[in-house]
Amino acid sequence: MADLFGAFGIAASGMEAQTRRLRHVSENIANADTPGYRRKTIDFQATLERASGATRVTTGPVQLDRRDLPRIFDPGHPLADDSGHYLGSTVDLMIEIADAREAGRSYEANLRMFDQARQMSQGLLDLLRR
Repeated sequence: MADLFGAFGIAASGMEAQTRRLRHVSENIANADTPGYRRKTIDFQATLERASGATRVTTGPVQLDRRDLPRIFDPGHPLADDSGHYLGSTVDLMIEIADAREAGRSYEANLRMFDQARQMSQGLLDLLRR
């Protein structure tokens, strides 16, 4: 029974990590056209919970994209310098959309695992009641 409760925790930690990832992806998409914006990413880390012995997923600190900001030529832009350039953002919408889809699918997989563990524990409780 403890393993089933461990499965709940593992699935919940995966869903929480993907939720945080999706939050950063949506922030990146919202700021794709913001001059000077750097893309935010997070890394996943495995942590061992000593009480249950289960490995859980956690997120690391937020990291900013270190690439150089692209110079965009638009002499009419309010932030343009004397040469007509301004610094754009490092967000690539195709990458962000792909990351959002991957995070959504990973969340759904963890949700299915959580539901499967719930069904198994319900079945075990039904057997014990008999």
